[in-house]
Amino acid sequence: MKKFNEVELEPPKFYRTEGEVVRRFTRLSTLNFSVDANFYPLGSCTMKYNPKICDFISTLPGLRELHPMRIGEDSAQARTLRRILSELNEMLSDLCGFSSFSLSPAAGAHGELSGCLIIRKYHADRNDSIRNEMLIPDSAHGTNPASAAIAGFKVVTIKSGPTGCVDIDDLKRHLSNRTAGMMMTNPNTLGLFEERVLEICELVHSAGGLMYYDGANLNAIVGVSSPGAMGFDVGHINLHKTFAVPHGGGGPGAGPIGVRKGLEDLLPGPIFSGGKMISPSRSIGKVIGFNGNVGALVRAWAFIKTLGSEGVERASRDAVIAANYVRVSLKDIYPSFVSERFCAHEVLLSAEKLKREKGINALMVAKALIQMGFHPPTIYFPMLVHEALLIEPTETENLETLDEFISAMRRIAELSLEEISKFPNNTIIRHPDEARAARNPVLKG
Repeated sequence: MKKFNEVELEPPKFYRTEGEVVRRFTRLSTLNFSVDANFYPLGSCTMKYNPKICDFISTLPGLRELHPMRIGEDSAQARTLRRILSELNEMLSDLCGFSSFSLSPAAGAHGELSGCLIIRKYHADRNDSIRNEMLIPDSAHGTNPASAAIAGFKVVTIKSGPTGCVDIDDLKRHLSNRTAGMMMTNPNTLGLFEERVLEICELVHSAGGLMYYDGANLNAIVGVSSPGAMGFDVGHINLHKTFAVPHGGGGPGAGPIGVRKGLEDLLPGPIFSGGKMISPSRSIGKVIGFNGNVGALVRAWAFIKTLGSEGVERASRDAVIAANYVRVSLKDIYPSFVSERFCAHEVLLSAEKLKREKGINALMVAKALIQMGFHPPTIYFPMLVHEALLIEPTETENLETLDEFISAMRRIAELSLEEISKFPNNTIIRHPDEARAARNPVLKG
């Protein structure tokens, strides 16, 4: 028996050939739903195909092998990476109408928290400690209240009006000398552009608060408009939604936080600018070890450089066109109170009519879509619409795929309750009982 460092090596209990191992894991990979293989219209998450050139560039040896603690050195690899990250800062600032970005936050919610901490420090530096309320519309992205609460703010919900946008009168009722700021997602999670955003920003600024932009839905406006042009002071970008970074499975994501002119010194460090690493003088401090998820940042840089400003704008316009194509094609069967309005990059439909007529709810529609080879849309959010079907086709899907999806949605509406109750029955796990699965989960392999 061979020995290594005086430790006896036991022979393996089972022997598998390379072919067996490869086949097993290849087979396992096909059981996972993949955006590379299927249509993934998950509303509010922007699950789109990512160009493989971005993955390739991020894994080039000079970028992949540089240790995070060596990024400040005077080596060729370090200088190249600092230049890439500096260019990304400049491009994101230009696209968002902000003065500068910190690339540190590791995901969208992490960016939100960083932005809330910037707003808190802004008021603290002005000895305005009474401002402890963060206004958040009920149509904002779902993580906003948690981020504000973790940053120490009291969350105040602002209602939506009959059109699905912020109720201006309700906003005015809640503005006070305690208002620290307002967090907004625009377009909001109903898929609608907040047309009175300039007025909203002016009202909050007049009350002494700052405006925070949640970039979860930036995929609808980037290259066309910008948070800075709308009047926002602070905001993050979900690079893993907008700029070619793999999304899902726990990351890694990236949520750079940007600010308007005059707030740069509050950003979490380091800041990459002009090929250098800068430590802001009044920074809220570091929000992550090292320099953020650099692999994700390089992918975003490659995506923007590849498309250019015209390509980025085209992507936004195509995403909006695709969503409205789905909206017009399905609003007669799955109507909602916003389905008659021109939407942004996602459309909010509802299975409420189908439930009323046949007893078929949004969850049943979702399972039927799995049966037909599509990933379901978001069905539990936003809660402003009962039996919600939040569909985001993205700009990367062609007309044939959209037509197949629309056809599937129309076929589902023709099914009987008895037929649809059996779906899905062509998957590894067939028609799970959600209540029983939650109460008695099978945790063994």
